[in-house]
Amino acid sequence: MKNIYVFSGLGTDERVLKDIDFGNANTCFIHWIKPINKESIEDYAKRLTEQIGTERPILVGLSFGGIMAIEVAKLIDTDKIIIIASAKIKKEIPFYYRLAAQLRLHRILPTKFLRSSNIFTNWFFGTETPGDKKLLAEILRDTDTSFFKWAIDKILTWKNQTLHKNITHIHGTADRILPYRFVTCDLTVRGGGHFMTVNKAKELTEKIRSLL
Repeated sequence: MKNIYVFSGLGTDERVLKDIDFGNANTCFIHWIKPINKESIEDYAKRLTEQIGTERPILVGLSFGGIMAIEVAKLIDTDKIIIIASAKIKKEIPFYYRLAAQLRLHRILPTKFLRSSNIFTNWFFGTETPGDKKLLAEILRDTDTSFFKWAIDKILTWKNQTLHKNITHIHGTADRILPYRFVTCDLTVRGGGHFMTVNKAKELTEKIRSLL
């Protein structure tokens, strides 16, 4: 039986993956842990490996979870890595995010605003139905503030330039957080946004199952 470890995204948890069917694989969700003060992404990834108890697992990462799956894969041997609505290397992070990081603008962003349900966050994530908006609001509300701020910094300052040999990238054409035009993906979800694990779950499940 295949062993799958799933990394959810920044500001989200396994609730956004509840409609993704991984089949009869043994599926475990990686739980975000509280970052240590000024902890590097590499050291954080090393601590996450303590939650992986099998050899050569399949790693599935959504958004920031994809970045963390890549960092974890540098430390352990993997069967394959599947990233969804994410980035594989530094240049796939939009240039304006990287510029904001250089100017340290992300450090003055109102975290409370980003973690609340509003027109901005709903547009960014691509949530349109009342149910999707309610789910996003609940997840953002439950996200630990210190983790949220730490993770934003790590995304914007990510330096990775190593393209892992076992990686498959699935991306939506309507993603507003990590726009499609900035990435080179293997599988495309037409009209899929950053919330496509919820509102494009059936199509996404088919693509993931084809890789397993």
